[in-house]
Amino acid sequence: MKIIEVVAAIIRDADERIFCTQRGYGDWKDWWEFPGGKIEAGESHKDALRREIREELATEIEVGSLLTTVEYDYPKFHLTMHCYLCTVVGGNLTLLEHEDARWLSKEDLDTVRWLPADRSIIELLKDKR
Repeated sequence: MKIIEVVAAIIRDADERIFCTQRGYGDWKDWWEFPGGKIEAGESHKDALRREIREELATEIEVGSLLTTVEYDYPKFHLTMHCYLCTVVGGNLTLLEHEDARWLSKEDLDTVRWLPADRSIIELLKDKR
């Protein structure tokens, strides 16, 4: 089975809301996810995450601590996703690749249809103080 390794940004604002994005393409179009993407050869996780957020959202982030690493088997590949807590330090979170985006409070995290691998992160975020 093909293995894909990615990084994801759990971007929080001053009110502890979480930024999520809606996919605009592919097999999982219209499902919600945390923004991020694939790690390029020779790139650290944090460098990859900063690059992906610049490319997808025209925004600079500060990458904080690792929240969790998710291992998930999709029908066509195995996903390893390293999820980091992040904050915006510059830019306006402009959608360059996604269909939609929302800031969600912990109470509202279940109001969108999350990608299966991202679902496991929701419970962690609800419990996080």
